[in-house]
Amino acid sequence: MENSSAERKQQLALDIADGNDPSDAAKNPDGRTKLQGLFKQLSLLDRYLYVWIFIVMAVSIIFGYYVKGVKKAFQVAEITSVSLPIAIGLWVMMYPVLCKVQYEMLGGVLRQAGSLKTISLSIVLNWIVGPALMTGLAWATLPDLPDFRTGVILVGIARCIAVVLIWNDLAKGDADYCAILVAINSILQIILFTPVALLYLKVVSRGKGFHVSSWTVAKSVLLFLGVPLVAGVLTRLILMNAFGRKWYESKFLRFIGPWALIGLLYTIFVMFSIQAHQIVDNIGHVVRVAVPLLLYFGILFFGSLGICRWLKVPYPLMVTQCFTAASNNFELAIAVAVGSFGIDSTQALAATIGPLIEVPVLLLFVYIVGFFQRKGPSV
Repeated sequence: MENSSAERKQQLALDIADGNDPSDAAKNPDGRTKLQGLFKQLSLLDRYLYVWIFIVMAVSIIFGYYVKGVKKAFQVAEITSVSLPIAIGLWVMMYPVLCKVQYEMLGGVLRQAGSLKTISLSIVLNWIVGPALMTGLAWATLPDLPDFRTGVILVGIARCIAVVLIWNDLAKGDADYCAILVAINSILQIILFTPVALLYLKVVSRGKGFHVSSWTVAKSVLLFLGVPLVAGVLTRLILMNAFGRKWYESKFLRFIGPWALIGLLYTIFVMFSIQAHQIVDNIGHVVRVAVPLLLYFGILFFGSLGICRWLKVPYPLMVTQCFTAASNNFELAIAVAVGSFGIDSTQALAATIGPLIEVPVLLLFVYIVGFFQRKGPSV
């Protein structure tokens, strides 16, 4: 009963922080919601994110295709080969979600029984299975498009961060473990992204489509993950100590929450405006990039689901494992692709397609696991 009460309180806090209506969760305490109920739990910006992305993408392509001098205008200044407008957009995307991660819970969760098994499974799925699967799918579906393939592989290497909290929350996953897995993956990305990228792009792929130094990749990781990660940790610790958890979650997080999606839409506008001619001229290739992404999400999510059911993992932990395994840090993949190959590169274009596919697919998975949950407590 204590655990159940704690979960309900945690759910309520997250709903308030995200600007959602807690009454929706109260009306469906057992998670038996319809798809309409899932949408009602999201803010207006979250609820129609896929629509906003589609509109921004269409407008940006038209704008970039017919307005001259767009590329020059957006590259007025650069930070480690990334234009300043793009750098600002990436930081705005990353900072709010990293402020939501409950870093202070790391010690307590790690001491719980069975935590090592859960965390180990997550690390295997994220850092061994995920990158290998995406690399295999990219080669199988894009053998003749090395640059697009490189962008897709970068997406597979960039593992999940705090954005996964929203999918885990809607699917009634374990909020505590989700936060800790996100924190661990954020730290591991600083350490592992560069060597894993070199492994799959230079060794496994024999260097095809990847001709940059490890320091170039490391700089992008440190700048566009390390900086907002440190900022998120400091912001959370300082503001919670100064004003308390209730104010931080109900006021501050609610205020900065929309910034992440606004930053995403802004970044997509800038990148698609710059790449408008390339998109129009290679529309068939752009559609092909969606194929390995769709296969990746489906295989990894339902594969993780099958493994967790075989191991008899409880539903909340199972949901957390599946969504953290199937989600990716597209912000980081975009940042590395832009920093390594340039803002108008096909590698960056391939990475930018990622969120367009992820949003509707993972929302569909939320509904699917909700259906499984209604089938019985063992699911």
